[in-house]
Amino acid sequence: MQGKKLFRSQVNRMLCGVCGGLGEYFNIDPTIVRLLFAVVCVCSCFTGIILYIIAAVIMPEEAS
Repeated sequence: MQGKKLFRSQVNRMLCGVCGGLGEYFNIDPTIVRLLFAVVCVCSCFTGIILYIIAAVIMPEEAS
């Protein structure tokens, strides 16, 4: 039995595919993830950008 794996999306990507990958993993619309990320980023004095960059480096890219 295989579990879900978290990947950066190649289909639902704007920059690196992190939000698209999270949306696919949690089975929700990637636009909602992007909006939540934008709110967190603004409310946390833009430390969300650092988290996004770290996630983009750590998360593997989805195999085609």
